[in-house]
Amino acid sequence: MKNLKNWDNKTWLASERYIKSFCTFVKTKKKLNKNTKILDIGCGRANIMSRLQKTFKFKTKPTGIDVVRHRDVKKNIRFIKCDAIKFLKKGEKFDLIIIKQVIHLLSKKDRIILLNLCRSSLVNKGRLLIFSLKTKGNQIPVFKSFKKKLKISLKKDDKIFTNIKKVLKRINISYFNFKVNLKKTSYIKMIKNRYISCLLKMTDKQIYEGVEEISLKYKNQIKFIDSLICIAFTK
Repeated sequence: MKNLKNWDNKTWLASERYIKSFCTFVKTKKKLNKNTKILDIGCGRANIMSRLQKTFKFKTKPTGIDVVRHRDVKKNIRFIKCDAIKFLKKGEKFDLIIIKQVIHLLSKKDRIILLNLCRSSLVNKGRLLIFSLKTKGNQIPVFKSFKKKLKISLKKDDKIFTNIKKVLKRINISYFNFKVNLKKTSYIKMIKNRYISCLLKMTDKQIYEGVEEISLKYKNQIKFIDSLICIAFTK
């Protein structure tokens, strides 16, 4: 699995407004109470789990797993630096499992294994929520080479969604939409930090040229809708 160390660091994804909005969306997909047991696969700094813990004060702290241990991971959750497949094979059960913008980083073989393990790791009527970039009408600000790679990536994602449906059978589709409004300088910094997987393998020259293109293409304030598809499975 690829390591994305900057995806939620000082971006709109780590903002109070985004986290509040996302948690509100999650609550519409799964009824939560103090007895709910949650697992977040690819939790990053665990901002979302931390917010839910503050709200519901779960008897069992939410579990967040990631292959990268960030220095500023939230302290009010149970964080485990671990591969998701290895962790799920231990047989622990959860009421809610969240996989946010991670599923596309797995090989097809590992993805199928992970989905089956998630299903078996849910309690009766437990729910699995898989979030990924919306593939149609995506508004992410891009430069030429970024656009090309993103288009290829989103086509692959469509195939992944078809594969998820085949594995899980019964799924529901909805969308989480968030209005982003940030300074162009902030977005350029995100690009330099390769905040999205499409940028990971780009050369320094491509990033430099992309920054120049973004500088000319957009005004000082960049506004767009960040849209995620939500694939929901109930056991």
